[in-house]
Amino acid sequence: MDFSIETKDIHKDFGKKIKALDGISLIVPTGKIFGLLGPNGAGKTTLVRILTTLLLPTSGSAKIGELDVIKDASSVREIIGLTGQYTALDDNMTGFENLYMVAKLYHLSNKEARKKAEELLVKFDLLEASKRLVKTYSGGMRRRLDLSASLVKDPKILFLDEPTTGLDIHSRIALWQIIEDLANGGTTILLTTQYLEEADRLSDNLAVIDHGRIIAEGTPRQLKSQVGGEVVELHVRDKNEAAYAASAISQFGTNSSKIEKDSGKVTLPVKGGASVLVDIIRLLDKRQIFIEDIVLRRPTLDEVFIKLTGHETEERGESIKNIEKKESGEVFIYENK
Repeated sequence: MDFSIETKDIHKDFGKKIKALDGISLIVPTGKIFGLLGPNGAGKTTLVRILTTLLLPTSGSAKIGELDVIKDASSVREIIGLTGQYTALDDNMTGFENLYMVAKLYHLSNKEARKKAEELLVKFDLLEASKRLVKTYSGGMRRRLDLSASLVKDPKILFLDEPTTGLDIHSRIALWQIIEDLANGGTTILLTTQYLEEADRLSDNLAVIDHGRIIAEGTPRQLKSQVGGEVVELHVRDKNEAAYAASAISQFGTNSSKIEKDSGKVTLPVKGGASVLVDIIRLLDKRQIFIEDIVLRRPTLDEVFIKLTGHETEERGESIKNIEKKESGEVFIYENK
């Protein structure tokens, strides 16, 4: 088998008004990192909850390996790990005690549980803090401990639901390295994220999801190329000339420019690398349009998203979460069998 996760036409409705998932079909190759990219409320977490047997789909099917997530839910839980958006830790226990407790829930012996906890604490650089209460940990330390807890059973398939949200850049980069090491060791990873740079760094392939639908799929390079590959951003000295500048440089663009009249900023997707900057500067100088600064950068998540959907990102997350709580009859409580 060359894939570890497969979904076919997954739908999830919350009542009659909210369609959280609207026909999701995807395949995650074995041993790869698959990114699911989209704004809050797009349906990423709902899909993860279905794949990890925490939520029933309204219709459609999903498999983890050869196992059906509904019919074989108990067996699915034996081979997967999950790190959610919020750490599932006991603040009033030490780091070691948290991992030891998880190991015991998996029915490891006292000796095995202690050994596994110590191994993970070393692997995630938490050994020195292992005797401290988790409530004293930094955000990055908590995320590392939470991730280590999901690896107690050495899962073949790991689900990471926005694992770096709220972390500073240093903690985020450290966690990225850990995720890459896991993938290099053969673990299949499905990663949800709002960060384009995170998807770009980690994902072998990714899908963009919006309002419960996959609207684009491919490698990070392929998706960014749809925006033009790179973006020129400049500020004109006279804010009133922003529209004039945008019109003048439009010939270099692969898509329409974006103008912020209040700041005098013009943003334009382009191709051609640094040479485009030289041509744009020469043209603006010839037209006597003076600029304060100009940079060439990668597209942002919003630029990719707007290109693909035609609208700004929207947040539906809270309304879906509140309804999920009411759908308690459809939520499985974890049982290790």
